[in-house]
Amino acid sequence: MKKNYHFYAITTIIFWALAFVFTRLALQYFDVYTLSFLRYLAASITLLIIICFIKINKPKKKDLPTFILSGALGFFIYIILFNKGTALVSAATSSIVIAMVPVFTALLATFFYKEKLKIYQWFAIGIEFIGILVLTLMNGSFSINEGVLWLLIAALSLAAYNVIQRKLTKTYSALESSTYSIFFATIMLCIFLPNSISKAIHAPLIQILYVLILGIFSSSIAYIAWAKAISIAEKTTYVSNYMFVTPFLTTILGFIIIGEIPDKALF
Repeated sequence: MKKNYHFYAITTIIFWALAFVFTRLALQYFDVYTLSFLRYLAASITLLIIICFIKINKPKKKDLPTFILSGALGFFIYIILFNKGTALVSAATSSIVIAMVPVFTALLATFFYKEKLKIYQWFAIGIEFIGILVLTLMNGSFSINEGVLWLLIAALSLAAYNVIQRKLTKTYSALESSTYSIFFATIMLCIFLPNSISKAIHAPLIQILYVLILGIFSSSIAYIAWAKAISIAEKTTYVSNYMFVTPFLTTILGFIIIGEIPDKALF
């Protein structure tokens, strides 16, 4: 199992599918920036507890800029844009836009790492994404709105993070690369700390629970598993292609948890 990237990728996708739904719920009380900070504060605390029991190596000085960039792209920029976009569209729709990550990742990996995909693999990526759009728009209409644009930029940011993680996991473990990236992102997100204190103190217990789910499962555990999958897989795109499954899971979870009707999840 330790050598099977499929297990780690599937674990991540399940927790990320939950993130689309619980973010919608959390945004009913928290604003975009407060939720961004609290989510990764919870993730950082979780990781601090983990590394108290599991020893990890310190990052090398020469790798600090890479970790900072990884944290900025994969968490700081991504989570703000993700939350802004998710607040404006349904959970199912947001997951569909983020499903562009495998396409962006394939393009970036080809450019930076010369990861050549065969023609049938590019064709498969195209078919997968078109299939997602067809299934979603069968009973709907298509129009670009602000939320979709925020999510598209978020998808590009996450794709860049995937490529950077490919580099980091050649030197560091999945736990190390994810932990330091999240720590740096949380430091960046501290700019929202002053406005977040009051909201957090007066938040209903159920909203705190949503934040904890997002921080512990959809952030710390999910990204450790994701980094592990990327480090094991032969190519980055083998892992990122799993994100095409996210809209399917998100649509089901959105219907079960918050009652979003799939046929009405419109752009």
